[in-house]
Amino acid sequence: MSLVTAADLKAWISRGGELAILDAREEGEFGHGHLFWAVPCPLSKKELRARALLPRKATRVVCVDGGEGHAQKLAAYLTSLGHSDVHVLKGGTPAWKEAGYTVFTGVHVPSKAFGEWVEHHYGTESLDPPELQALVDSGKPLVILDSRPMDEYVKMTIPGSVNVPGGELAYRIGDMVPDAETTIVVNCAGRTRSIMGAESLRRAGVPNRIVALRNGTMGWELAGFTCERGQTRTYPAGTPKSADLALQRATAFGDENGVKVISRAAAEELLSDESRTTYALDVRAADEYAAGHIPGFRHAPGGQLVQATDQWIAVRGARVILADDDTVRSRMTGAWLRQLGGWEVYVVQEASKGATVSGPWKPQVPEVKPATTVTAQALAAEKGVTVVDLARSIDFRAGHIPGAVWAVRGRIPKIEGAVVVTAPDATLAHLAAAEIPGARVLEGGVAAWKAAGLPVAADRQTPPDEACVDWYLRPYDRNSGIEEAMKEYLSWEIDLVHEVERDGDSRFGAW
Repeated sequence: MSLVTAADLKAWISRGGELAILDAREEGEFGHGHLFWAVPCPLSKKELRARALLPRKATRVVCVDGGEGHAQKLAAYLTSLGHSDVHVLKGGTPAWKEAGYTVFTGVHVPSKAFGEWVEHHYGTESLDPPELQALVDSGKPLVILDSRPMDEYVKMTIPGSVNVPGGELAYRIGDMVPDAETTIVVNCAGRTRSIMGAESLRRAGVPNRIVALRNGTMGWELAGFTCERGQTRTYPAGTPKSADLALQRATAFGDENGVKVISRAAAEELLSDESRTTYALDVRAADEYAAGHIPGFRHAPGGQLVQATDQWIAVRGARVILADDDTVRSRMTGAWLRQLGGWEVYVVQEASKGATVSGPWKPQVPEVKPATTVTAQALAAEKGVTVVDLARSIDFRAGHIPGAVWAVRGRIPKIEGAVVVTAPDATLAHLAAAEIPGARVLEGGVAAWKAAGLPVAADRQTPPDEACVDWYLRPYDRNSGIEEAMKEYLSWEIDLVHEVERDGDSRFGAW
């Protein structure tokens, strides 16, 4: 590994070619200031993320942090895996800022900035909450589609809306809204997925009036309206009857943006080519993916892939291969990825023909050493045991084993006596347990504890907002100043397009 100056890294970004910038801090810390193209790879989860983010070991990688020394540790780990072109940004993000370059707050910044660019570039029509309410009251044909994943939709949504995640919109709209006289309103929590969902339908050539709800559910509540909670309305399962029409529309959009179609055999050849980084992603819904997918393809639902590219794609200049059933969702997703990051995008023709594997995607973590486990019932009967919970801080707040200590792996406080570790991902629990002498792992985690009917504690104040280093708190995750945080967030999103212009490291739509 070697040190690289801010000026040199800026030149590498401008030069093009394969380059990954990995930020070693926890995601909450990352969100308070980072480089535009930096991708979170926190030290606590490096074994779970690094291999998927960096599938080719010869790719140039620059590790960054906030100047705390985390970047050196991540670089050492990558080097131990066999990565041969690893660097550390000298002075971290503070040095980048001191050199006069732009530092961005928030998460998924490239995707969110791209959403703002799309609105400006394509002139996406939008309406304010009072205008939507007036439209609802008018009785005119109208459908409201919430383009977020179901877990977000359940928490809060516009009254009467139906959940259709962004990657499914162009695929299913023909069945859901067959009448061209029906106005289609797309919403999310804020702005990006509202804009991208609405513009996806417009780019697909859907003839209806299509509008984005300006500022989403946050804007709705700021305007004095009330969201619904606990709803599960969604689209009919299975292949839509209008799939052929959807394919025509998606093909035109994909072709317009340089998306290429290849066979499964050709895809396998690209994946075996060690001269380039290639990502293989399946953009269907989770249940479809789990039922059967091409071996080696990771699950990345199309709408979320565009919304949060940094969860799956770390390397600038990489190739991306997308798969689904009939290429509709792949083509739509690929067209946006081409405009967002200029990646070379392929979609697999007849992806479902040939060998498949079932089940969810799991990272390969050969360094994990299984610890001794304990069942929920046995743990409940023990005395003097401290449970260390590595769940996301906001999930810990929502429900945890009474008396449990919330922590981030690598920052677990010294605990006297017996310790049992739990985490939503068992691999993470075993990795952490190996670092605590004598620690055991709770078999099945907190989910097994709940399933056994054992008591659960919930406390929105624990951990407090300032301690949530693992998660960049959304406005409605906070314990105070929620309304002000919503306003700040929406202003931040709107200004992103100008920040990107000042930064100069992105060429949305012009790669």
